[in-house]
Amino acid sequence: MHAILITEPGGPEALTWSEVPDPVPGEGEVLVEVAATAVNRADVSQRQGSYPPPPGAPEYPGLECSGTVAALGRGTEASGWSVGDRVCALLSGGGYAEKVAVPVGQLLPVPEGVSLEEAAALPEVACTVWSNLVMTGRLTEGETVLVHGGGSGIGTFAIQFARALGAHVAVTAGSDAKLERCRELGAQTTVNYRTEDFAERMREIGGADVVLDIMGGSYLDANLRSLKVGGRLVVIGLMGGRKAEADLGRMLVKRLSVHATTLRSRPREEKATIVSGVLEQVWPLVQQGAIRPVVDRVLPMRNAAEAHRVMESSEHTGKILLTR
Repeated sequence: MHAILITEPGGPEALTWSEVPDPVPGEGEVLVEVAATAVNRADVSQRQGSYPPPPGAPEYPGLECSGTVAALGRGTEASGWSVGDRVCALLSGGGYAEKVAVPVGQLLPVPEGVSLEEAAALPEVACTVWSNLVMTGRLTEGETVLVHGGGSGIGTFAIQFARALGAHVAVTAGSDAKLERCRELGAQTTVNYRTEDFAERMREIGGADVVLDIMGGSYLDANLRSLKVGGRLVVIGLMGGRKAEADLGRMLVKRLSVHATTLRSRPREEKATIVSGVLEQVWPLVQQGAIRPVVDRVLPMRNAAEAHRVMESSEHTGKILLTR
């Protein structure tokens, strides 16, 4: 088969479409013939050499895919999946390839009303948003959530999901065009982080119960100032650095909590639990049309380098897909 290899850590030019050995599904895995995959920030970090795949994961980038079941590995015969089933999947790596072996607990059916290609835009964002807003952030109806990077793949999904929960959704983004798209998706409070103080805006509307943050260190103080009493900060990215000082006095007085999570390196059992929750609680919303995949553009998989250039420029809104 062919896959995108990282020849050496570096820029997008390090990505090459190369012939590699076919994957063989192991115990508890199925082989998926990939139709499409999606580009995530983690793929860029992996290409740059700062985010290697976890032990046992394929070396190729790609944290999600859609396609059809090509073969069943040992121990999956009674799983309910059959050769030819249309699926999408949460991956630890390997999506930028013609085939990938997937733990059976990380498979999801393609939702009704969503094309096989579009389904590649769903698994990673759905699992990230569900696990962090609900399992960790405990967001409930009537609460306020602040989502940073509202125009990103995670952001566009989080807006729709939080609105479906009945939450008030505030977002930050870096352009008026992206903020307008966020409003179209359901965001009620929008902040241009280049020209406005998001912590002050949150104070004006009474503060956030939950903040979903992709920036890390550079936003820590402002995020804590954005939270109301009992608020929860959930950090899922470090685009603004790993380290910062926190005002523990503010945290004590307001009874704040800070959580930092990652999805890729979790054990299979934990990922399967998250996928099960997504199937039960999120997939019905997708099938009802309350949540739709937001796709910025679709490129051939062999043009992964161009997709990475777009990702790094932050020109996109929603997901960038790569197809066979």
